[in-house]
Amino acid sequence: MTPLYEGKSKRLWATENPDTLRMEFKNDATAFNGEKKESFDKKGRLNNAISTLIYVMLEKEGIPTHFVREIDETNVEVKKVDILMVEVIVRNVAAGSFCKRTGMAEGHVFSQPIVEFSYKSDELGDPLINDDYIREMHLATPEDLVHLRTSALKVNDLLSAFFAKCGLKLVDFKLEFGRLASDPSVIVLADEISPDGCRLWDLKTGEKMDKDRFRRNLGNVMEAYEEVLGRVKETLG
Repeated sequence: MTPLYEGKSKRLWATENPDTLRMEFKNDATAFNGEKKESFDKKGRLNNAISTLIYVMLEKEGIPTHFVREIDETNVEVKKVDILMVEVIVRNVAAGSFCKRTGMAEGHVFSQPIVEFSYKSDELGDPLINDDYIREMHLATPEDLVHLRTSALKVNDLLSAFFAKCGLKLVDFKLEFGRLASDPSVIVLADEISPDGCRLWDLKTGEKMDKDRFRRNLGNVMEAYEEVLGRVKETLG
């Protein structure tokens, strides 16, 4: 079959149900807006497993998502959504681009979470935007933004507590949201939650357990993802 969409780490395929799609996790890894690329044998399987477990957990906690069911090791069935072109980043600790922009030392713990919005555009490098940009670019309504911010902070509370039980600090993460094709008035959490889009540090050692291992050439990338999956499974019982 020809995929409906192919991104840097996933493909989307049509299904017999017009309201659902098959989402395939690829083994490709990219960084620095696609300038650095590599393929890892286990990556698709690991990210699918981690994201599936987390989405099931979030659904139980009352967070509406696009997740329907796991199909196999690298594929899940998801509700068809129209992705909002606004990505939401939640930061609990200074790291990554925040440090580059501000000069703040990595590891500074914020007094409260910082919420950022970026324009979902590979061509432009996903630039940071604010409420005024979003209004003038007609990317979302003010009511949508309130929902995105509220939902992201609720997810942050849930994930921070959960990952702490896994012995991991949730440093920051990226979320995507979309309108249901079956009911555009409903906005749900979409895409994935995995070490690709979350910074996770070991609570005891501070060791990076996420895609920064790939970005910074630290090695043992899939070993770290395997460890994250093992801890998530153990915590969920």
